[in-house]
Amino acid sequence: KTTKEQDDKYKTQESKSLDQTVAELTGDRDTTGSELAAVNEYFAQIKDRCIAKPEPYAERTARREAEISGLKEALTVLEDEAAFVQRKQRRSFRGATLAAN
Repeated sequence: KTTKEQDDKYKTQESKSLDQTVAELTGDRDTTGSELAAVNEYFAQIKDRCIAKPEPYAERTARREAEISGLKEALTVLEDEAAFVQRKQRRSFRGATLAAN
């Protein structure tokens, strides 16, 4: 009879311990589920911002035309301006040019 009582006592303790473990793990699962939902929501926001979307043809064409016209304007400025003409200067190391004159 004593062994049966001891067996019942240990099984009751084990049952209580298992119930407590189940409660803790259920809480952990709920917390993890809510964290996962938050991370998935954040990922969806980041994905919308970061993944490149194809640019419409009209926008690409307009941007390229503006770039080409800007480059043509810069080329005409460079060709027409006399301010950009460089003069050849004679220089050498450590002021040797100054000492020679």
